[in-house]
Amino acid sequence: MRLLEKSKRVIEAQLSNTSIRALSGSMVAYEGQVNFKSAGFGGGEGVLAGLRQRATGEGLSLMEASGTGVVYLAHRGRNVTVLDLNNETLQVESEQLLALNGNLSTNVAFAGVRGGMSGQGLFTTTVTGTGQVALLSSGGPLIHLEVSPQYPLVVDPDAFVCAKGQLTQSFVTDVSWRSAIGQGSGEAFSLKWDGMGVVSIQPAER
Repeated sequence: MRLLEKSKRVIEAQLSNTSIRALSGSMVAYEGQVNFKSAGFGGGEGVLAGLRQRATGEGLSLMEASGTGVVYLAHRGRNVTVLDLNNETLQVESEQLLALNGNLSTNVAFAGVRGGMSGQGLFTTTVTGTGQVALLSSGGPLIHLEVSPQYPLVVDPDAFVCAKGQLTQSFVTDVSWRSAIGQGSGEAFSLKWDGMGVVSIQPAER
């Protein structure tokens, strides 16, 4: 089966005795003989997933649609982009994930600590394997930015959606531009990406 972008804000999942996992409550219409059930959380399986959700606040509530027919998916009028993974790993903000198909597994990874004063952890959902991932973005379609050893990338964490490739993430805590645009409250930090790969951002902040 394939995920098709029906419009900028709706995707079409064509099922032929197959199944798809999607964000709970994201089905806006369907045709054919399709059954829906809870697929748990996107941080793993069973009890471990529930523990991770409570510990990190990054639980991803999923449903499974199975059968034969067409399912239309959308979420709060946000833009949707479909990415193909070929035995790869994608790091993605949990709230940006709309649907997955194919041989893909999800987990929750610790991404670091926001800063020495807050001590608050950052967690990201990893999607690994071969298949398709439908991602949400606010303010417009995803913007894909290449990262190379010569050109590391610094990203506002509120704009970050996903990253793929041989990348290393670190934190930049002295972010003077936040004060310049009136976001100087709290402990300012940004995400820095080094290596080789692609980082995707949305043209709006969360």
